[in-house]
Amino acid sequence: MNQKTVTEPGEPTVVTGHFRTMFPATARGAHPARHAAERWLAAQQGRSEPAVDEGSMATASLLIAELNANAALHGRVRGRNARLALALTSATLRIEVTDARGGRLPAPTPAADADGESGRGLLLVASLADAWGCEPYPPGGKTVWAECARRAPLRMCPGSPSGPGTTSASR
Repeated sequence: MNQKTVTEPGEPTVVTGHFRTMFPATARGAHPARHAAERWLAAQQGRSEPAVDEGSMATASLLIAELNANAALHGRVRGRNARLALALTSATLRIEVTDARGGRLPAPTPAADADGESGRGLLLVASLADAWGCEPYPPGGKTVWAECARRAPLRMCPGSPSGPGTTSASR
């Protein structure tokens, strides 16, 4: 695990872990890369502070799958690999997928064919991620990224009642 502190405007952000892997920009390459990233995220759950809550884990898995699939479908350049990178900070999980095809940067297509099998991936990314974007990756590629805010799990105070609607009178 790599650990460092990055100073950003405002407060410093502590980077608690990195995951990186290269994969062939094909369906067969994207699938194992996604599973390796999910295993890494699950392993982060065993640390003193949970990496992400259960709901955020499901969201992260969907975002990783969609960004990998897009790289395999739209970013493929023969003989060049794609890269999946995760950065876990004290505030967010950042997912980045870099492929070798630059040119046109992707954008969500609101008028996707309702009966089609594709065309809604970035709409899904936009609706699930707390932030997302795309930037050129010189000399001729692009990085599509998505961020999920880390949400602390709900914690009950010791001895406090549990369950909705519980009041001090019902103890």
